Amino acid sequence: MTSPLYGFNLSEDITVRKINWIQQSNGYLDKTPIFQFILLSCLFPLWGAAAALNEILITQFKSVFELTNFASALVQSAFYGGYFLIAIPASLVIRKTTYKTAILIGLGLYIAGCMLFFPASSNATYTMFLFALFAIATGLSFLETAANTYSSMIGHEKHANLRLNISQTFYPIGAISGILLGKYLIFQEGASMETILAGMTADQAHIFRLEALQNTLEPYRYMIMVLLLVFGLFAITRFPACKIQSDSKVAEKAPSLIDTLRYLSGNSRFKRGIIAQFLYVGMQVAVWSFTIRLALDLSDINERTASNFMIYSFICFFVGKFVANFLMTRFSAAKVLIAYSVIGSLVLAYVCLVPNITAVYAAVAVSILFGPCWATIYAETLATVENKYTEVSGAVLVMSIVGAAVIPAIQGLVADMIGSLQLSFFVSMLCFVYVGYYFLRELKTGKQDTPVAFTQQATA
Repeated sequence: MTSPLYGFNLSEDITVRKINWIQQSNGYLDKTPIFQFILLSCLFPLWGAAAALNEILITQFKSVFELTNFASALVQSAFYGGYFLIAIPASLVIRKTTYKTAILIGLGLYIAGCMLFFPASSNATYTMFLFALFAIATGLSFLETAANTYSSMIGHEKHANLRLNISQTFYPIGAISGILLGKYLIFQEGASMETILAGMTADQAHIFRLEALQNTLEPYRYMIMVLLLVFGLFAITRFPACKIQSDSKVAEKAPSLIDTLRYLSGNSRFKRGIIAQFLYVGMQVAVWSFTIRLALDLSDINERTASNFMIYSFICFFVGKFVANFLMTRFSAAKVLIAYSVIGSLVLAYVCLVPNITAVYAAVAVSILFGPCWATIYAETLATVENKYTEVSGAVLVMSIVGAAVIPAIQGLVADMIGSLQLSFFVSMLCFVYVGYYFLRELKTGKQDTPVAFTQQATA
């Protein structure tokens, strides 16, 4: 039988040969193709840059549109709501086509979303900007749904967790780049925007706000150029399928979406992983969303200077990933994450209770402890699922990113209700407490809740 994807003959055994890798019947490879893995990992900083720019936009829009903390947090709600709505359709595209096709679609939608910032700036309405962010998120949903699962599969199965953690290590590079673009292209030197606006007449303030909105376009000009380059590289590079191969004589029909969701609803470890991922992502984005605002509240600095704290946060995040990768080669992932969660919860308690600038540094430092959470929860949760359900299961895990649309809005609402942005960080602290509980539960239960079919496959 000839494969329509690669044009080579499928043998009756469990492997398919192509170029310098061997694809196993379960979708994994015998080894990792280095160039393809590096190019795939380069996608991670691309959505890191987009997400980091949201932290800048929240601060900018709060002053320009005179928003409450809750309303400004809707930037994250629009952005991550797109992930929630598009992840399942993206998984169906992957199932029908390839990971590469889904990535190209994601890059195309990402470019289109960046272009929408130009009419949004002309219309000068908050709603239009939220729509543009939602459009960007639809593209990123395709990218994350494809790239997270693909990164874990593009090599030997036993190194799936490590590969995804390595790919995720590239994320802070993009995040730092996004903050730097926002710092120098969106924020201005001098006094803070609130101080400047306080000394202006209504007409002067209106003109100033319109000019400030024009500044939001600049980072997206550069991002469009980078995205076009990456799109071209992916278009001309050949990638392995990383799809399950089966003998055509005994081929098993792929499960339907309904069957997959029914299967996942009965997988208790998968459901606990979804909750942990929802709360973790929400906590991470909430802390990052309000770090600049916290710095402005606790010190007499402007937005450009305050954005430095986000640069420090992403450097800490980057360092934290390397430390975690090292620790997880010597200890179980559950033990590492339990320790991270306990320390992280204590650090966030400090952020809430100490009313001086050291609380901001604590909010920065907690990013060290965020490093391994997403990739580890993702890989460990996906490992509880049978291979035939992988594409949709990965999409459901990506859908849990919707926590970033919910938790920051809740924290912003709490800040408005109690009149203290600092005390609202208790919301994030409680999320970290649950993440620690989740890994403690995983450490105790081990594989006893793993589906029987998966256990048999893993021990075969």
